[in-house]
Amino acid sequence: MFLRDTFFNANGECMKKTISLILIVALSSCITAAEHANQLPTAEERKMTVGTVQREIRNGMPASAVAESLGAPNIVTKDDLNQETWIYDKIATEVSYSNSSGGAGGVAGAIGSALLLGIGGGSYEKNAGASGSTQRVLTVVIKFDPEQRVKSATYHSSSF
Repeated sequence: MFLRDTFFNANGECMKKTISLILIVALSSCITAAEHANQLPTAEERKMTVGTVQREIRNGMPASAVAESLGAPNIVTKDDLNQETWIYDKIATEVSYSNSSGGAGGVAGAIGSALLLGIGGGSYEKNAGASGSTQRVLTVVIKFDPEQRVKSATYHSSSF
């Protein structure tokens, strides 16, 4: 005989399922907060980094090649000799969060006029989670000569 019943999962979401068992014990595997922290993704090295600047920016390279490598600068200035300086000022904040919960419990159902109860009327629930935050700052200053070629490139990087 099949039983259609309404019950709630560990997240409190209403679930309707057709079941062929009178007794259901819901178990879920739980992992610790440390295991969650190990599963959190790190920021992809897709954006400008010190390594990108060191690897791709060379003295004598045209401004168009710098723009292709690093993108548009945040600030463009000209000195009294009308030579350009490009400033890239990048700030990145990475915030990661992971959480899990689970537990076990019994479910009761009624067929006709008979009430059928599951074993162990109690329930158990466990929550675990982890979060982290990192901030990085990278400032790159590129000075160009009158022919719009890199004259110098300097940078400063910090993270906290």
